[in-house]
This record gives sequence, C-alpha cells and structure tokens, in this order.
Amino acid sequence: MKKIILIVALIVPTFLYSSPVRIKDLVEFDGVRGNDLIGYGLVVGLNGTGDGIRNTPFTEELMTNVLERLGVNVSGEQFRPKNVASVMITATLPPFSRAGSKIDVTVSAIGDAKSLLGGTLIMTPLNAADGEVYAVAQGSIIAGGASAEGQAAWVSQGVPTAGIIPSGARVEREISFDLASLKQIRLALRVPDFTTAGRIEDAINESFGKRIALMEDSGTVSLNVQEATVRSTAHLLGKIENIEVTPERKARVVVDQRSGTIVIGEDVRISRVAVSQGSLTLSVAEAPIVLQPNPFSNGETFVVPRSDIQMEEGREIKIIEIRESTTLSQVVSGLNSLGVSPRDMIEILKSVNSAGALHAEFLVH
Repeated sequence: MKKIILIVALIVPTFLYSSPVRIKDLVEFDGVRGNDLIGYGLVVGLNGTGDGIRNTPFTEELMTNVLERLGVNVSGEQFRPKNVASVMITATLPPFSRAGSKIDVTVSAIGDAKSLLGGTLIMTPLNAADGEVYAVAQGSIIAGGASAEGQAAWVSQGVPTAGIIPSGARVEREISFDLASLKQIRLALRVPDFTTAGRIEDAINESFGKRIALMEDSGTVSLNVQEATVRSTAHLLGKIENIEVTPERKARVVVDQRSGTIVIGEDVRISRVAVSQGSLTLSVAEAPIVLQPNPFSNGETFVVPRSDIQMEEGREIKIIEIRESTTLSQVVSGLNSLGVSPRDMIEILKSVNSAGALHAEFLVH
C-alpha cells in the first residue's frame, strides 16, 4: 500500500539580536583570522576495522614508506594489516599562534575503514595553502560513534570513521603579521547591513569621544589607529570589541524541508489574507488474483491484477482569514489559528509568500 500524506512542520519563533551584542560577535577584524591546515596520514591500533588493503592500496604504500623511514625493510613482503587506515587531517591555525602552542585536529577516514575507535594517529605534517608545514599532528583519536558486526549484519551509530584529537597538533611555524604597524583597521561585518554598520560607527565614536570610526559601506567600518591615540593597535581592538551595539536584521523566514522546521524572525509581518488548507491521503493497494486451470487439463496459470485506490480528505476544508499582523506573536497566532500541524505550515507559508502577503525574505533549505 502506498500513501501520499501532507504532514506539517514546527514553528519556532526566534528573536534574533533583539538585545545589545558585543562588536566582537558582529564583525571580523581585518587581518586577524585563522588559516586552514591539511595533512595526509596513517592511523594505527584499530581493532580489525582498518582499510582493506586490496581496496585501498595507497594505505599499504603509506605504511611501507613509514616503516622504511624507521629502518624496517618491507620491500617484496606480503603483509595485510587490518589495524591501519589512511586518513585526512584538518585543523585551523588561530591568529597569532606561537611556535610550541597546540591546536585541535579533526581526523577522517578516506578508505573503507569501518571505524577509527581506539586508533592512534602517527606523526603527520600539516600544510597550509602555500605548501609549507605549520604544524605536526599526533595522538589518540576520540571518535563519536560506535559500531558492531556479526556474520550476517553490521550496525553503526554515529560516525565512527571520523574523530578529533584535542590539542593534537603542535605549531612549528608562525605566520608573520605585524599588527602594531597598521595605521588603519577595517571591521568586516559578518552580516552586512547599513543600519548595523552605522550603529557600530556611532558607538565607537561615542566611546572614544572623537571620530575614529567611519562606515565605508554596509559591510565595512574603518578605524583610524593614529586618531585613537592609544598605546598600541592591540589595546585599541581590546577596547572596541566589548562595546555593545543593537544590530538590525532583515525580516526573514527560514524553512528546512528535511526536518520540517520553520524559524520566523522578529520583524516578519503578514498582510490581511484568507487561507484554505486541507490534507489529502491517497492509498493504492495491489491484490492480484491467480487463476489456475482445472486438474489434468492443458491450460495455463494466469495472474489477474487487481488494484484498490482510495482518496480521502483528512478533514473538512475551511477558509480562514489571517488579519494583518504587526508583531511576531500575532503572526504565530494567526498561522496557528489554521489548526494545522507542521509540514502543512511550510506549504501555507509558500503560498502566502507567492500571494505577496508575507513581508519577509523567504529562504528554503
């Protein structure tokens, strides 16, 4: 039996940034950023859950190279270890990281290994986009999943083929950046908005009692370091990043069709509109009939198809008026007055948006 059912979604009213937020949570400081690192290495010590050497020959090649560097000659040897796996290692080198400091790394299997639980990553260099080695990773992996296998079945919970190593890489090379020599610093807004940028400019100038900040566009506010007359650029950023600003946000409705979740921003408004909604259930059942010939006859057996199709309305269809809304609570109350459960609400919002009655940016994922 096949059923086509229109289900419903969950409305989560969310007030985004309705209270003051620190500038450090709204912007990125130009030049003060992390750098991505990547490496290719080997995990050992797995409990028979490593790569199949026939399917991933690069694991055997990497293992051979590692052993030869350690003085073990395995040329021409036929070894089939099940406790090793090839992995990719990723990490982010934070700004102003110094040689000798440690950073977290993420380890992910790239072959057919079933689990990295209990594995140990052996020494692996991590490169940046320029090809230089900036850190070296090594350590025991913490994987967040679990798996079990029998003769005829295998079950897995979570993702046992990926894990992390807290403080698993040591920084070997520093990225030079002379913050003290900058005469001007730009603040890049994570969500560009002219109103928010203007408020950041006003808040900084008011805090210093002079005009040291200037809004260049919706996503950039520049700072005049010399005009601020502070001991250093770092002192200027330290004082600015904790200034609070009330940001502005676009009216927005975000829909996740996979999970049936709806997030409605505080400034969403709906014009007066009438909505009719109903759910439809369509059922198709197959019950074929087998016709057989009489005993000792020369006839043939036939299968006669028989289908039973039913179409049913879930409930009485009504037309309900949603009055013009001026607050988020009125929007939610108006939509809830339809008496629908969650995924139908997504279709209703799509239709209201198509009718031009939803005054917000409508995003569907």
